[in-house]
Amino acid sequence: MGGMTDRASAPATTVAEAVADVVARHSPVVFGLMGNGNAHFMARLTGRGHRVVTVRHETATVIAAHSFALAGGAIAAATATYGAGFTNLLTSLAEARLARIPAVVVVGDAPGSGPRAIDIDQVGAAAALFVRTLVVGSGDAAAQTELAYEIARRDRVPVIVAIPYDLVDAPLTAAVEVPPLPSSAVLRSHELAESPLAEATAVAVLAERLIAAERPLVLGGYGAVLAGAGGALRQVGDRVGALFATSLMAHGLFESPWDIGIAGGFSTEDAAALIGEADVVLVVGASLNLWQMRYNELLAAGAHVIQIDTLAAATNPRVDEFHRADALAFAQAVLAALPAERREGWRAAAQLPEHAGETFPERAADGLLDPRAVMVELDAILPEARSITQDNGHYMGWAPRHLRAPDPQAMLLPGLALHCIGLGMGSLLGVAEVRDDRLPVLVTGDGGLLMELSELDTVVRQLSSALIVVMNDAAFSMEVHQYGVRGLDESAMRFALVDFAALSRAMGAQGARIESLADLDAVRAWIEGGAEGVFVADVVISPSVVADWLKISNRYNGVPVPD
Repeated sequence: MGGMTDRASAPATTVAEAVADVVARHSPVVFGLMGNGNAHFMARLTGRGHRVVTVRHETATVIAAHSFALAGGAIAAATATYGAGFTNLLTSLAEARLARIPAVVVVGDAPGSGPRAIDIDQVGAAAALFVRTLVVGSGDAAAQTELAYEIARRDRVPVIVAIPYDLVDAPLTAAVEVPPLPSSAVLRSHELAESPLAEATAVAVLAERLIAAERPLVLGGYGAVLAGAGGALRQVGDRVGALFATSLMAHGLFESPWDIGIAGGFSTEDAAALIGEADVVLVVGASLNLWQMRYNELLAAGAHVIQIDTLAAATNPRVDEFHRADALAFAQAVLAALPAERREGWRAAAQLPEHAGETFPERAADGLLDPRAVMVELDAILPEARSITQDNGHYMGWAPRHLRAPDPQAMLLPGLALHCIGLGMGSLLGVAEVRDDRLPVLVTGDGGLLMELSELDTVVRQLSSALIVVMNDAAFSMEVHQYGVRGLDESAMRFALVDFAALSRAMGAQGARIESLADLDAVRAWIEGGAEGVFVADVVISPSVVADWLKISNRYNGVPVPD
């Protein structure tokens, strides 16, 4: 884990070397798979001793860089060759773009002299995903790569740097001018937009609204995490007696006893009910998408919703008042407008939900493990210093609800923006590179893990310690519980039970089949023994336990919901 110090290298003389040297300056780690189009680029990095994580499939490259950024790292780089290498990374590239995650992706491309029979329009394919491509030349290779990092950092998006195949080992020529950075619709950090919020009178009116509220709620999202606004927003809430809630990606933002937990589909029932009582809701840096809004059940119809974001407009029709501003700048402005003395507000009467003590039966009605009981037991076993990432799927709400995380960077759920599975192993690679003082943990499903089983080899090769928890119910349960209940044939939704413990041992990891809570002692023993190497806990769970967030989704979509 962790970056590697570069060995001294001679000045770049070729296009690929120039690109590699800029990447090495900005990205402490590069995730890649070598091919014809990026061999010179990767050899330059490995030759100078830069940290390069070589994966088995290109999908893992961008999602690893994505999770590296989410876990608190700098901008990481991903790389693949042209053609099939490029198309293989498109799923994780789309996820990073929809989730607005910065990354620089270096790929090979068709020769500048014209496409070959094997080439596709990579620039057009990337544009279809709303991703910008910068094609380097012999006179601007370094400058274009620097520009890619500027755009990624400023707009929080992935950017492609393409090296035409006929230039990979071409000598550098005299520098040519690179166009200036194009304008952005996204505010930079600590800016207030030219909007009514910039006027002291508007700030004062907003502050008075918070003071007058009987049940004010401050809802923080990942934008507030990025802006470092948690402390200032906590002070705003404390002044007006507000309760706090967060999006999944801002879990732990407020570090306050008045934080009632995750708002949205992954809320506990008690927390969701309390959020529904709020009369003024201040939403800072959260998207208010359909799932975050609990399929429009989260907020009371009469609640006044104020949204603060760096985007140009409100992201949900329920927003009554929108202000474009950086989260920290906004919080500081409102805090200055509030009276110094605190008021009790909602805190005087609110009955906070219990954050601990939830118990579940060990087994469901079919005799197999209840996944919620597994998560509760696992939380007690894991060390406090943990970084948790997940794949996407039916099980994905149980870890955020029942596993504690030290901070917002320690509970990730990549794949949710695009609703895709099969990104968990790549995400684990990215998370593990950021913090070597925490145990990296992946919670994944059987279907998703089978899609990316080749990356288990990468994890075993690259990580000195990691825990993979497989929620194994021999099914694509999201589909079973959405479409099987409608009467659709389930033959393609279910499959034979896979022995992931045996597969893991065959690939060099340690593994144990978990069929009872007592079997989790194997995980405990591994941790107490130093947590060396990779351990795969193959947890055979009941397919009959339906996540409550999925029941809400089904009701919203008119799907029958069994008791």
